[in-house]
Amino acid sequence: MMTRFVCLLLLLASTLAQKSGQASSFSQSETKSTAQPSLTIYNQNFAVVRQEIPLDLKPGENQATFNDITYHLEPDSVVLRDSSGKHSVQVLEQNYRADPVNEYSLLSLYEGRTIEFQIQGGATVKGKVIRSGYVPHNYFAMNRYGEQYYQAQMSAGSEQPIIEVDGQLRFGLPGTPVFPDLTAETILKPRLEWVLRTDKPGAFPAEFSYITGGLSWEADYNVVAPEKGDVMDIVGWVTMDNQSGKTFTDAHIKLMAGDVSKIQPGAMKAMVYARAEVVSGAAAGPPVTEKTFDEYHLYTLDRRTTLRDRETKQVEFIRAASVGTKQIYIYDGARIDASRYYGWNWDNFRNDHSYGTESNPKIWAMREFRNSEANHLGMPLPKGRVRFYRRNDDGQIEFTGENVIEHTPRDETVRIYTGNAFDLAGERRRVDYSIDGNKRTATESFEIKVRNHKKEPVAVRVVEHLYRGENWEIQVKSDEYKKIDSHTIEFPVTVTPDGEKIVTYTVHYTW
Repeated sequence: MMTRFVCLLLLLASTLAQKSGQASSFSQSETKSTAQPSLTIYNQNFAVVRQEIPLDLKPGENQATFNDITYHLEPDSVVLRDSSGKHSVQVLEQNYRADPVNEYSLLSLYEGRTIEFQIQGGATVKGKVIRSGYVPHNYFAMNRYGEQYYQAQMSAGSEQPIIEVDGQLRFGLPGTPVFPDLTAETILKPRLEWVLRTDKPGAFPAEFSYITGGLSWEADYNVVAPEKGDVMDIVGWVTMDNQSGKTFTDAHIKLMAGDVSKIQPGAMKAMVYARAEVVSGAAAGPPVTEKTFDEYHLYTLDRRTTLRDRETKQVEFIRAASVGTKQIYIYDGARIDASRYYGWNWDNFRNDHSYGTESNPKIWAMREFRNSEANHLGMPLPKGRVRFYRRNDDGQIEFTGENVIEHTPRDETVRIYTGNAFDLAGERRRVDYSIDGNKRTATESFEIKVRNHKKEPVAVRVVEHLYRGENWEIQVKSDEYKKIDSHTIEFPVTVTPDGEKIVTYTVHYTW
C-alpha cells in the first residue's frame, strides 16, 4: 500500500510540473528563495524563520505563491517587506493553504465522478466516488475553535469512503484509485498565495519572516569529577530538534533562552508557544556566543549549519575545566503529606497534634558550584539537564545523578539535588508539645539524630521548618543555627566517622 501511494505522489508531482503556468491564475511564477535562511529557536517549542526571496513586481496588482515554508507556520505572523526601505510592499491579500494532497483529499475532489481503481493482478474497475471519507484535521482550526471542533472533526474523520461499482454501493475502496488529472485546487505542500502592490515596480530582494511551531532546543550539561576531590570539568551542549516539515540548508541559527510571553491557544493546552520579535546579528569567535537581548539571553552559533527536517542536532556551547564544586548533605527530617494538608492555614497547623511528626530518614546529596569567571564559568546558563559523572579507580566514569537547573545568571550559585546519600541516615522525633489557646501560645520540642557510616567526617545541614505560628522563638538549643527565612532554620553540624550527632531544640510560638 505504501509503495502504491509513493507512486501516486510521483505521478502527481509530474503532472503538477506539466501544468505549472497553465492552470495557475497567478501572473508571476512561483517565488523561490535564493539566500540562506536565518532562524531564532526559542526554548518554548517555536521559532522565528527569516529568509530572503526575490520579488519582481509590476504596476498594479501582482500575484505570487511561495511554498518553501514549514508545516506549522502561523499565517498571521507573516512579515513581507523590503528591508532596505526602498520599496513599500502592500499585501492586499494572503491565503495560507495547509492541506497538501493525499489519496483521500484528492479523492474528495472527484466526488460525483467515475474513476478507475487498480486491483490485484493489474486489472482495473470503474467506480463512482459517492463519498471520499476525507475530513481535513487543520492544526490551526483546532487551536482556534477548541475541543468541540476537534472532537467533531475526529468523529467525521472516521467515516468510510462510499464507491458505486456496477450499480452497487460499497464501503471502502475497491482498489488503488487511478486519477486521470489534477485539479487547480491540488497542492503538494503548504503554501502562501499573495496579492501584492508596491509603490515602486521592479525587482528587489524581500525579507520574509514568520513564527512557526515544530522547532525547539534545550541545554544539556555533563559534569565529570575525578576519582577524589570536588574539582570538575563541565561540557554544555545545545540540542536542536526540527519537526517543522522543512529543512533549513546552510542556516544562520540563534537560540533564545528565557520565559517569553505568548498567548496560549485555547484548545491545544499542551502547545505553548511564545510571542517573538524578529532579531538579527552576526556571530564570531567561539562555537556559540552569548549576549543579553531585551530580558532574555541570545546564543548565536558561529558557523552556518544545515538543520534537516526530523533531525536532532547537537552543538557544544560551553567547555570549562577545573570548576570548583561542593558536595552538600541536607537533612530535612519532617515528612509531610502535602495532599492531606492542601488549603490549611496557620490555625489548622497549630491545632493538628500530629502535623510534622512523621520522620524522613533520607539525607539529600547535593552538588553546588558558583557560576562565575573566577570559577572558570561566568556565562548565563540556560535551563537544562545536568548529569554528574565521577571517575572510578579503573579510570572509567560512572553516572552519579542528574537533575534540571533553571535559567541561571552569571555570578549566581547552582545547587542541584543528585540523589540520597547511601551511608548517611537521619531520624527525627517530637519529644514534647503543648498548646494554650487562651494565651495563644504553643511549645514544641524535637530530637534529631544524624548517623554517618562513612570512614570520614561529614558536614550535614539539618533543616527545620517552624510552621505552627507566625511568631516564634528558640528557647533551648543544643547547637547554633542559621535563620534561612521567616519560618526556616538550619543547624550546620559535623558527624564523625561511624558516629552519630544529636540535635535538640525547643521552639515557643505566639499568635
